[in-house]
Amino acid sequence: MSHASTETGAGHGSYGSYAIGFVLSVILTVIPFGMVMSGNFSRETALISMLVMGVVQIVVHLVCFLHMNTSSEGRWNLLAFLFTVLIIVMLVGLAIWIMVNADMLMMPWMFK
Repeated sequence: MSHASTETGAGHGSYGSYAIGFVLSVILTVIPFGMVMSGNFSRETALISMLVMGVVQIVVHLVCFLHMNTSSEGRWNLLAFLFTVLIIVMLVGLAIWIMVNADMLMMPWMFK
C-alpha cells in the first residue's frame, strides 16, 4: 500500500522508503555507539566517525522522511529548509559574536 499523492498533489513516501530510512538510521546510530562502547578506537577516530555518521543520518532523514528531492514540490521544500538553516546559523553565529564582543569589552584587563 503506497501513499503516492494527496489531493494537492504533494508526494509522500511509501512504507518501503520509511522502512529503508528507519533501518539506515538505526545502522548509522549503532556503528558509532559500538565504536565508542568497544573502546578499540582512539578518541579522535570515534569523534570523526560520530560526526560523519551524524551528517549522513541528517541526509537520510531529509530524503527518506522529509521527502527532499528534485521534484517541484521537493525543490520548494528544500528552498524553505535551506532558508531556515540560514536563519538559524545567522542567529546562533551573531549571538556568539555579540557575547564574545561584550565579554571582551567588559573585561579589558584580561586581554592586555
